Amino acid sequence: MHPRGAAVLSIPAKHPAVGESESLASYWTFYWAVAAAQLSRWLPHRPSRVLDLSGPQARCAPQAAAAGHTVVEVRETPRSGPHSRRVRPVVADPASLGFLADGSFDAVVAEGRVLSRHLVTENIVAEISRVLRPGGRVLMCVDSLVLGMAILAEQNFWAHLSDVPRSEVVLVPWPDGSITRCFGAEQLRELLTDSGLELEWIRPRTTLSPSTVEHVLSTSPQALPRLVRAELTAPLGDEPVGIHLVASAIKSF
Repeated sequence: MHPRGAAVLSIPAKHPAVGESESLASYWTFYWAVAAAQLSRWLPHRPSRVLDLSGPQARCAPQAAAAGHTVVEVRETPRSGPHSRRVRPVVADPASLGFLADGSFDAVVAEGRVLSRHLVTENIVAEISRVLRPGGRVLMCVDSLVLGMAILAEQNFWAHLSDVPRSEVVLVPWPDGSITRCFGAEQLRELLTDSGLELEWIRPRTTLSPSTVEHVLSTSPQALPRLVRAELTAPLGDEPVGIHLVASAIKSF
């Protein structure tokens, strides 16, 4: 089910699309270092109750726990191995949070593209808003229209590219058969506002290009911390550009 009256652009799968290529290993090391630094800056300053919907790849739950927060980690598969006593894993669908009480969390982390993988994103954002206390915040990461258009171009769907700016919902296939929902800044703002959340800021995960990062780290691997600092302080344009958009929003009192 899609938003009522929405113009939906959905493309059938064809060829392999953009992914974490081995040739960009240094860039992805940089990418995850930036993600960890952004989360560290965003987390509450005092011990809080945090809901993590991101999945294991993003590793948000252990980072939040190490910062002194109590974390409920919603996972689609059971956790293997030991975990911090501050992390309470729950096997459940991140889009179905009915087992959680209203206003029971100070912060929600929806990293790892979880919102783009659940195509009726409105439902999961409404649930996030419900479980947040007034004044609570959410940090989220979604696939961008830039990424969606790159995937369409890679699959030679040239005719569909012109439809992207006019489509309220853009669904794009991945090589594994999954579908991703891609967002522009204004679409993301509307998604949050419609769920009773107020956008604080939105930015690309990275503004430095993969080629720049690969070049710098191939000649100077120790430059990684400097690149991360440069990324965190980079000025933002009116329309954030990048393969993933990161946003922070707050639930009004």
